[in-house]
Amino acid sequence: MIKVEQLTKEFTLSKAQKKELNTNENITRAVENVSFMCNPGEVFSLLGPNGAGKTTTLRMISTIIQPTSGKVEICGIDAIRFPREARMKIGFLTGSTGLYARLNANEIIDYFASLYNVPKALLKERKAYLYDLLDMKGFADKKIGKLSTGMKQKVSICRTMIHDPEVLIFDEPTSGLDVITAESIIKLIRSCKEQDKTVIFSSHIMGEVDLLSDRLAIIHNGELKHHGTMKDFRSEMKDKSLTQAFINIVQS
Repeated sequence: MIKVEQLTKEFTLSKAQKKELNTNENITRAVENVSFMCNPGEVFSLLGPNGAGKTTTLRMISTIIQPTSGKVEICGIDAIRFPREARMKIGFLTGSTGLYARLNANEIIDYFASLYNVPKALLKERKAYLYDLLDMKGFADKKIGKLSTGMKQKVSICRTMIHDPEVLIFDEPTSGLDVITAESIIKLIRSCKEQDKTVIFSSHIMGEVDLLSDRLAIIHNGELKHHGTMKDFRSEMKDKSLTQAFINIVQS
């Protein structure tokens, strides 16, 4: 479970940033008083245009950055007071995390498994399951520098899930991928839901949101503009297009 209460993040602006933003303010508020809950066995979508505060919110939830104020609870653990304990429950995938080009996929996975103290017997079992699910067997021994974008994304996802976390956080998991690779990731997200895991993801692809989401929230300029079930979102839509409904909420 993920529980977020009144989450706020402020950043101090440099002189160059103030000039770029044409402001005299010393701080900018990237996220402001955001609250929502994600439950086990459901997929929660966090949507918003570029710069809306999605990634900042996900990074605060995953304990990568510290909130200015507010609360984050992961599986009953106060993630702000006990970030290490919360982190052991989380698998976080972000596009900005690189893979070491000189290692092969197996070496990357083994290294991250060691960080989470995954027992050898469980590691073998998890690798077999994830390699099969993500179709990784054919390139598991190849160096990262020789892999395609889609293959690297699969390695990143495997790394994210190798310790069998209860909470999965995916930030744009299918961005820039081919249709076949994207479909394998959608399959994986569905399997996480079936295993009663808590899944939160962000995406610009409304078809994925419609296909996967049980609940969703829309964030713009750091504030929540909509929060509810996917069923209610569809029933309240004034447009046939999910994309247009999203645009209308953002621009309202």
